[in-house]
Amino acid sequence: MRSTNREIVRDAFAEWMSGTGYIAGIFDTDMCWEIAGRSALAGTYRGSKEFVNKVLHPFGARFSESAPFRPVAIRGLYADDEQNAVVVVWDGEGTTLDGTPYRNTYAWVLTLQDGKVCHAIAFFDSIALDEVWAVTPA
Repeated sequence: MRSTNREIVRDAFAEWMSGTGYIAGIFDTDMCWEIAGRSALAGTYRGSKEFVNKVLHPFGARFSESAPFRPVAIRGLYADDEQNAVVVVWDGEGTTLDGTPYRNTYAWVLTLQDGKVCHAIAFFDSIALDEVWAVTPA
């Protein structure tokens, strides 16, 4: 039985939260990821490789191994089957290499095709992210 888009996203987040998986596992190679707003990372990334290399890996490298950045709570998980879209509102946290706690709330609008994220738009507190990006270099 094939999983629904909602189940695919729910399961990927559960694995990321538990430390047994990584969200990039559901990214399509050719996906387009947009970070809305005016943060240091705002813009459009073409392809999962560009997004992972320019955003996810450098961001993750700013956190300690004992308290890496991960989702800690899913506030809402909503699916629109007609649009093949899943919206996830979630809280993430971790501790930076210099011992500073980082917490943020995210809203991701994910469009899936054949079980993979092909387009995404991310919203979050850009000031909190920019502080981590500027103060704790990777």
